[in-house]
Amino acid sequence: ITWLIPVIGHLGIADSRGVASDFQGPYTVGEDGRMAFGNPTRALKIDISQLPGGASTWDAAIKDANEVYRGRMHNLCCDNCHSHVANALNRLDITAYGISKFDMVKLAFLVFFRAPFLSLNGFLYQFFPFIIMLVIFLASTAILRL
Repeated sequence: ITWLIPVIGHLGIADSRGVASDFQGPYTVGEDGRMAFGNPTRALKIDISQLPGGASTWDAAIKDANEVYRGRMHNLCCDNCHSHVANALNRLDITAYGISKFDMVKLAFLVFFRAPFLSLNGFLYQFFPFIIMLVIFLASTAILRL
């Protein structure tokens, strides 16, 4: 999907040790740090130092969201990896990047516009296929007009 619409991509959330969890598909949550579609290309940091309970509260919210999503069917449009992350964040008394009530749309735009790329390869992985497809589309359109 990211190849067609770069603002949409796979999303996970890391615990206080940096181990990622992600809703990978129907009734499946990965929590061993291996995300469903490869290594992360972007990341946002959320300061949990002011969170009551600190790291243990953060980790418990992720664990609880993981348990909920182990019992859910994956739905590309309505209940997906973005919803899983929103579920974890909404369990916390936290405001990050001006947001206190998270949802899949807010998270998609937040990551797209605020998350820095972790490497040049991450940037290319996200945008190169889209650019190639756009060039092919534009070239095809130009040829058909001839």
